[in-house]
Amino acid sequence: MSADLGDFYRKTRAARKIIVVDLGFLGDSVHLVPALWELKQNYPGADLDVLTTPSGAEVLALAPCVDRAWGLNLARGQRTWREQWQMVRALRRQRYDAAFNFSGADRTVIMTVLCGARWRVAHVGGRWHFWSPWLIPRWIPRQPATGPVFERRRQMLALCGLGLGAARYDLRIPEEAQRWACGQVAEGSVHFSISASTHLKEWPIEKWVELGRRLCEEGAGLRIVATASGSAREQRRLDAFATALGPLAGVQVFKGLTIARLAALLARSGLHVGADSGVLHLAVALGKPTVSLFREYAGVKGWLPSGPAHRALLVSCPCSGQRRAVCLDRPVATCLAAIETRAVLELVLQQLAARAAGGVGNP
Repeated sequence: MSADLGDFYRKTRAARKIIVVDLGFLGDSVHLVPALWELKQNYPGADLDVLTTPSGAEVLALAPCVDRAWGLNLARGQRTWREQWQMVRALRRQRYDAAFNFSGADRTVIMTVLCGARWRVAHVGGRWHFWSPWLIPRWIPRQPATGPVFERRRQMLALCGLGLGAARYDLRIPEEAQRWACGQVAEGSVHFSISASTHLKEWPIEKWVELGRRLCEEGAGLRIVATASGSAREQRRLDAFATALGPLAGVQVFKGLTIARLAALLARSGLHVGADSGVLHLAVALGKPTVSLFREYAGVKGWLPSGPAHRALLVSCPCSGQRRAVCLDRPVATCLAAIETRAVLELVLQQLAARAAGGVGNP
């Protein structure tokens, strides 16, 4: 740890413009929000900006503590050097006083430097280079991968001398999105998020179909709402799900929703059931009870929802710790495929019963 790391807040408390560099997607950006609230609380007179991805910018548009979210496109073929340089020039014109970096990855470190802030601090989370101290003067020591990701980021701020309050999300959904959701889905529906960023985190589609069918048989009037991102692969999975359950009443599907509309849909849901994905973390942030399916991997405990309103099935994975997962060459993750539909159904019914009784299933 840098000798004066704990003095960082005292030296920067008069900052008028602060930027956080965090090029995360949906789940990462949700876990960033509690730390952003701490920054806003400790620097009440400062503008708080975030350099993130386009999807991250959509998430942070729901967080009132963020004054501006800059969306940097990371997809190859969808960005040019000219566009990135224009972004850098625009950031430098903001004349930021302080910059925070919670990842320490090479790309984020370089962008932190290019933002031009005088005071810079980063977490030793990525590779360490001999030139790292020249780019970032103050470094937060590598934090152990225990506890929720959002709490680790808050503790990084504590190491910089900031005071911490109670962790919070306090997301605000735009009225337009709320009106749209009210006209589309019934309040108290069960939300299915059947896909993730990789098939290694996905339950087989035929088991989602079986779960949906059995839920419709169990609960009279129960409605299921399933969603997918704009990804072609996710949309194919959703199409297969919808086709298989087509004859059943009470099943709706939505593709490629904006984050605001997805949040509004989740807010109207009574329970979220899903894969290890960013949608799960958005549901948690909105106070929804959840049932989720996880495979073991390094750092998985940081992403597991905690608390009585959340139930997760975590299965051991033979690929854990291997440099290359065996299931990358298979159509499904073998470990997740071993989860029986009955086990998931029981958890879902328990959560629905708890909600109906006004117990822990109620957010």
